Order: sequence, then C-alpha cells, then structure tokens
Amino acid sequence: MSDRLDRARSTGILAVLRAPSPELALEASEAIIRGGVTGIEVTFSTPDAPAVIRELVARHGDAAYIGAGTVTTAAQATQAADAGAGFLVSPGTLPHLTRSMLDTDRVVMTGAMTPTEVMGALELGVDVVKIFPASLGGPSYLGALRGPFPTAPLMPTGGVNPDNLAAWFAAGAVAVGAGGDLANGASIAAADWSDIEQRAARFTTALSAARG
Repeated sequence: MSDRLDRARSTGILAVLRAPSPELALEASEAIIRGGVTGIEVTFSTPDAPAVIRELVARHGDAAYIGAGTVTTAAQATQAADAGAGFLVSPGTLPHLTRSMLDTDRVVMTGAMTPTEVMGALELGVDVVKIFPASLGGPSYLGALRGPFPTAPLMPTGGVNPDNLAAWFAAGAVAVGAGGDLANGASIAAADWSDIEQRAARFTTALSAARG
C-alpha cells in the first residue's frame, strides 16, 4: 500500500475542484497548477468531469496528479478511471461502491468521520481514509484518531487552509484536501484566475514550511 500512497504523500495537497462548466474547471486547474499545487480532484459535481480529467491528463501527464472526486456511483468510478484518473475519492464509504472503486485499480480514498466509519473503510481495503468534514474536529480530532489508528493513512478535507496546514500534517495527515480556501467557487465563477493562482501559491508556501 505504501507504494500506492507515494504520489499522494509527495503531492501533499489535493485541490477539490467544483466548477459550473468544463471550461472553467480547466482554467481553474491551470491556475492552481501555476500556483504550485499539482494535485487536482475534479469532482463529479462539475459538468462532464471525465472530459476535464482526460484533458488535464493529456496536458500535464505525470507532472500533475489528477483524480476524480464526489464519486457516488460505480459508473462514475469506471468513467473516471477510463478518463485516466489516478485516484478516486468518495465523500462516504458504501461497501458496494467502494468495491467498485477498488476494482478500477486506482488509488481509492473514501470518506469517514467516526472511528466506526474509519474501521469500516480500512476493512474494505481503501488506500486513504478521507476524514470529512474535518472542520468539525480540527487537527486535534485527527490527532485523536491516531490513537486507535496509528498507521492508518488519513486525509482531512474541509476546513484546511494555509494557516492550519502545518497543524494537520503534525497531527498525522498523509495529505490534505483543500476546497473553498483554494479552489474558491466565487473566484472560479468570476474567472478570477489571478486570485486562484495566489491562493494556490499560499498553500504551496505553507506546505513547504510544514515540511521544513
């Protein structure tokens, strides 16, 4: 499993991208990558998400880590894998859906919040347990989960920003998912790519500082 996690670990930050159109999703992704964040989670709440994934993979190849988010059906998992997604993320952990995601042989990240849910995700064999919404407990909650799950690969998503990034990694995060503080919805809708790039740059700087 460690080899499968190497890319997530090295990337550090996955930008959770929700955009109102494929075109805006692509432009936002380019701005995020220019800012230094190379992990892009294209959510299925974005229209034609597989086409966006396919285009980003074609443009950037191994220089960016492109995956799919908000995967809620087995069909979406297959579509994302076929488009070249390197990882698949679901907001929760449904056994049937998780098995379908694992069948794609992509890195699988599924959502959990309570210890029971973390245990369920690990039992199914997911690569990463996405702690969501992480804002409810903060870094201290992630650290508390480290007690019963000292080796579990945990990725907080929700409430992650440049100011608390170091605290998340200090609490044991394998990587973080960053939504509105990075891929800001209002800025994407306004096509304010300078703002998106600057947000990504702040996250990049914070990651470098957190890793010393």
